[in-house]
Amino acid sequence: MKLEIYADILCPWCYIGKRRLSRALEGLADPPEIVWRSFELDPGAGRAPGPTAEEAMRQWWGERAPARTELIRTTGAADGLELNLHLARPVSTFDAHRLWKLGQEHGKGEEMMERLLRAYHTEGANIADPEVLDALREEVLPGVPLPEGAYAEEVRDDERRAATQGVTGVPSLVIDGAGPVSGVQPPEAIRRLLTG
Repeated sequence: MKLEIYADILCPWCYIGKRRLSRALEGLADPPEIVWRSFELDPGAGRAPGPTAEEAMRQWWGERAPARTELIRTTGAADGLELNLHLARPVSTFDAHRLWKLGQEHGKGEEMMERLLRAYHTEGANIADPEVLDALREEVLPGVPLPEGAYAEEVRDDERRAATQGVTGVPSLVIDGAGPVSGVQPPEAIRRLLTG
């Protein structure tokens, strides 16, 4: 079985989904081949941070925003995550996805994604800032540089593949090429998907 997981660092549900997937995979007798894929929620975003995620959610959802942000926070906390929507400021994630691809190539994709998610959602780091990304890279892959422009085509390939597979949001799971399903389900539900 092949499990493709589409995710973006900006998405708090991707952080939650990653934790839930890890629990779903624990002790699985026949684990799937896992392929993480890039998906930018806002490909047109710039590198300069603007409003916080919490402020942006107020613009999107109006009076429903407090309940939505509280749901994200409490759901994250139940999964052991500190989601600081008042610190996280949406920016371009393209270079962060390139860094993630570097981690994948060196067998550290999971660690790199975890570090990027924590930096953005918990620490409020600007994950579009080259210096921030370089510091995160050094934590996970000391001494392994990310060459200028490297992995750009791989990120674009993932995004083209998402379009052909019907992926329109994240986190999305694609199992053996079937239609995408939500990747933020409870661990037991994900496990049932993987075990038939």
